[in-house]
Amino acid sequence: MIYPIVKYGQPVLEENAQEITEFDTAELHQLVEDMFESMYAARGVGLAAPQIGIAKRIAVIDISTGEDPAQKLVLINPQIVSCEGSQTGEEGCLSLPTFREPVTRASKVTVRARDAKGAEFEMTGEELLARALQHETDHLNGKLYINYVSPLKRDLIRRKIRKLQKAGEWG
Repeated sequence: MIYPIVKYGQPVLEENAQEITEFDTAELHQLVEDMFESMYAARGVGLAAPQIGIAKRIAVIDISTGEDPAQKLVLINPQIVSCEGSQTGEEGCLSLPTFREPVTRASKVTVRARDAKGAEFEMTGEELLARALQHETDHLNGKLYINYVSPLKRDLIRRKIRKLQKAGEWG
């Protein structure tokens, strides 16, 4: 099932998501499938459950955008355990469509998480994968990439969104 993407302004995007405590259930596996399907439909490389209105600590990532099934990642209750270096690049978000801004993040990140069966794992990503790991983990902590842009730029984006809301083109 393809879920609609929740857009900026919805409270679920700015709340801490709840930890998942039950693993390897039919519901969890279905949610993972639905999240990948929703992410691919929206042409994204990552999707956190709050972006489809579900306040749970689960994210999916595929920086190959469906080209390489081996690149599919499921991160449940992820925590970033180490960061190295720095990279600045344009970042977008499915919950903030049409907006893109330069954001500085770590260039190498190690994350500890669980898979859908509950097995704990650690993995390290660099460049785009490091950016995606940080971006999706931020979503689970109620943070959006616009938290990393200047207050002036963030205010400008919010004003543009308010105009779109008034025109009925956002929501």
